[in-house]
Amino acid sequence: MSKHPLEKWGNLVGNKRSRWVTLILWILIVGVLSMTLPQINSVENFSGSDLPEDVMSERAASIIEEQFPSDAGLPLLIVWYKEAGLELEDLQGIQTLYKELGENPLDGQSMIPPFGELPTEALLGSVSENGSSIVTPVFFDETTDTEVIKENLAKISEMTEEALGENPYSTNLEEDVLHARFSGPAGISVDATDLFMQADVKLLIATVILILVLLIVIYRSPILAITPLIVVGIAYGAISPLLGWFADNGWIDKDAQAVSIMTVLLFGAGTDYCLFLITRYREKLLEEENKFIALSQAMKESGGAILMSALTVFIGLATLGLANFGAFERFAVPFSFAIFIMGIAALTILPAILAIMGRVAFFPFVPRTEDMERKRAQEKNKPYKEPKPKHPVMTKIGEFVTDKPWLVIIVTMVVLGGLALTSTQIKYNYDLLSSFPEDMPSREGFTIIAENFSPGELAPVQIIVDTKGEEVNLTKQIDSLFYIDVVSEPIVSGKDSNIQLYEADLNVNPYANEAMDVIPTLKADIETMLSGAGVDAADESYWIGGETSSQVDKKMVQERDESVIQPVMVVIIAILLLVYLRSVPATIYLVGTVLISFFAALGLGWLVLTTFFGAESIASALPLYSFVFLIALGEDYNIFMISEVWNNRKTQGLKEAVKNGVAQTGSVITSAGLILAGTFAVLATLPIQLLVQFGVITAIGVLIDTFIVRPLLVPAITVVLGRYAFWPGKLWKK
Repeated sequence: MSKHPLEKWGNLVGNKRSRWVTLILWILIVGVLSMTLPQINSVENFSGSDLPEDVMSERAASIIEEQFPSDAGLPLLIVWYKEAGLELEDLQGIQTLYKELGENPLDGQSMIPPFGELPTEALLGSVSENGSSIVTPVFFDETTDTEVIKENLAKISEMTEEALGENPYSTNLEEDVLHARFSGPAGISVDATDLFMQADVKLLIATVILILVLLIVIYRSPILAITPLIVVGIAYGAISPLLGWFADNGWIDKDAQAVSIMTVLLFGAGTDYCLFLITRYREKLLEEENKFIALSQAMKESGGAILMSALTVFIGLATLGLANFGAFERFAVPFSFAIFIMGIAALTILPAILAIMGRVAFFPFVPRTEDMERKRAQEKNKPYKEPKPKHPVMTKIGEFVTDKPWLVIIVTMVVLGGLALTSTQIKYNYDLLSSFPEDMPSREGFTIIAENFSPGELAPVQIIVDTKGEEVNLTKQIDSLFYIDVVSEPIVSGKDSNIQLYEADLNVNPYANEAMDVIPTLKADIETMLSGAGVDAADESYWIGGETSSQVDKKMVQERDESVIQPVMVVIIAILLLVYLRSVPATIYLVGTVLISFFAALGLGWLVLTTFFGAESIASALPLYSFVFLIALGEDYNIFMISEVWNNRKTQGLKEAVKNGVAQTGSVITSAGLILAGTFAVLATLPIQLLVQFGVITAIGVLIDTFIVRPLLVPAITVVLGRYAFWPGKLWKK
């Protein structure tokens, strides 16, 4: 009888001779890649727009750049604040700083306002009405590197200290002294880069320590605890330079958030794949004395589930490549590529290492066959101890589920359904600053502006009008709109006299959802105004730009991506399950259970974030990020458990097959789920709200899959369906 292909593969990579060749080959590959290619974290982070070029806010930005060119460059806003009111002495210090910047320009500095040359009284006109704040800009070339800007901020800080005799950038805002904060696009870019640089290091260290501790606690074997980390570490050693090469050649755009989350995914999912094989290997070592034969048999029984799980996650995450929103699209390659390499590593490096260590890997609880244990007891002159029953807890759970399947289905569906309904109450935000810690300098600067100036001054709405040759001036009409605080006189393009630019301040926070609700109204009002002026508004005659318009477009593009990616991903995974299991009902309920699990995770995550983290809203990108992870990873556990049930069904009755399937996979999936949830929960320790919220929701989703869906709901549905759970495959006829 010919051997199973995976059994042959296990023998190929992990026999007595090939085990060392496999390991050394991987180490050589990683060494060569690391020496010849750049690491992904060494590549400059993508800094362009996430929106497609054809949305209105991007078209407006393009027209402004073309028709109203400015040599000013990238603005750094220095926000000055004193609660008791700015004094002439403070303004004179600001002038001294700008005089120094004029005489000794910084690297990449393109221009500064002539504050150093003006009478001090002239600056009073720029101070807020309450007299507490003033915002002064410094402009840098658009091509200036973030690292150079960061060095410039340090120099400005030194120059300010010399001018004022104190450093206002490191003060506590509650103190009654002069404060200064770097904000605006340049300040935000530096803060964002610093946040992700800190996050990467903290994340890697915390993830490794957590996995190590959990593996030692669960398996009580230091060697076994280190083994998955070695495999994942070698895989990462190949993934990082290859992704760096892709980014360096412009094939992908490097995204710091994607790299951070990829690290968590790699260690969490990679450790899971390793545990699936390690657990099966341990079971085979209890039956087979030859460690190489045991390894081949373990590969035969677990390799298919690992391969299918990795393929499901790989294809599922790759669907992000269908996105129009840049941040979604930039996640596709790092996520899917990392899983692809990790899947290969789990089926090559891990068997090689296990073949090298054999039973020693499980020290001090070494698995031996009954004959080996009897012989060992005889040599030590000790009585032979009968082995303890396997998986007693999970066996009882399996018995309960198979005895009372309807009770399990009703209770779990009520709980999950209730949590899923809670997800409809979630509020979303669409601005970048919401992800920053409240004490981040750039966010503190924006808060000062919001509290001391007109809210709309944070980010004016830019209204561009094509007059089509008509006499048009919309200033008074725009100013009369109830949601507009103030509007500028029109600026006429020097290239096309028909193009006008108005800048209007909203009377609400331009980053708030209330401001986003204003944009459709503003569009309708501008159309009415233009029609009244004889301009055909049906043709392209106006464009709305600025941050608020950009957030509206962001919402539209993200909703489009969700409507495309989510169903495509579900269909692809359903097809994979159908091919693998050859069962229509099983495919339907396996997909259905992870879908309700996802919505339940969103609902419970929202309750946790609002109750314990003080969140008032969550990032708009989270539903899609969480969806692709939870659907793919949740299906992982279903596949591993249901594979066991299908295998058992060949020789056992239905209830027995389900009960044993739950028992045999229970401990490893529970361990894997705890580790995966723990690695995502590590994100909650970071200072970036987007990652905190993503980590909490995804960790909750993994735990729901681990402790409710996989051991209770899926087995119960399988029992209720009976033999129809296998239709139309061979097992259905049994």
